[in-house]
Amino acid sequence: MAPLCYRRDRFPTEIIQHAIWLYLRFTLSYRDVEELLAERGLDISYETVRRWVLKFGPAIARAAAPASPSAERSLALGRDGGAHRRRADVSMARRRR
Repeated sequence: MAPLCYRRDRFPTEIIQHAIWLYLRFTLSYRDVEELLAERGLDISYETVRRWVLKFGPAIARAAAPASPSAERSLALGRDGGAHRRRADVSMARRRR
C-alpha cells in the first residue's frame, strides 16, 4: 500500500492522524473531536474533521487491520477449538491494546 499523501492539507500530518484516531477509536461525533482539538488550541471545524475521516479513514483502517487471521490464534485453538481457547483470547486481548 502506498503511503498516504497529506501534502495539500493545511495542518501537519500528526494533527490529521490524531483527529481521525479520536473519531474512529472512541464513539465521538465530529463536533466532539472539534471540541477536544479546540481544548488543545487547534481551531479545526467539525467539517474539516469529517472530510479527513472520509478521505483518510478507510486507508488508515485497512492499514491497521490484520491481513489474515493470526496463525498463532488458529494454532492455539487446536482441533477441538476448546482446550487452548483461553490462552488465545488473552494473547489477542494483549494485541488490541
